[in-house]
Amino acid sequence: VQLVESGGGLVQPGGSLRLSCAASGFTFSNYDMSWYRQAPGKERELVANITSAGGSTNYADSVKGRFTISRDNTKNTVSLQMNSLKPEDTAMYYCNARYQLLPLKYVYWGQGTQVTVSS
Repeated sequence: VQLVESGGGLVQPGGSLRLSCAASGFTFSNYDMSWYRQAPGKERELVANITSAGGSTNYADSVKGRFTISRDNTKNTVSLQMNSLKPEDTAMYYCNARYQLLPLKYVYWGQGTQVTVSS
């Protein structure tokens, strides 16, 4: 199982970045996908998630209207378009895959990609 994030970097406030996560080793279309982030000294927090078929999305209040999560089940990828970036968006961003059909539960994490918003 692999989740490989890409697209992070340094961007000025007000700028945009697009993060991507390439998945392999599991049936991607069965999994809900999420992006989390963790800033230094803070707990990891949910940024956005999208259901397995892409029919429903959810966002943290802090990113609503600025970030958009999407997925392509034909390419096994999930993306996070981030616009109007703020310094407080600076964090390591992680891709997460989750499948739960009790009693089965599978959760996978990527290694993360760093996003730094600074002038």
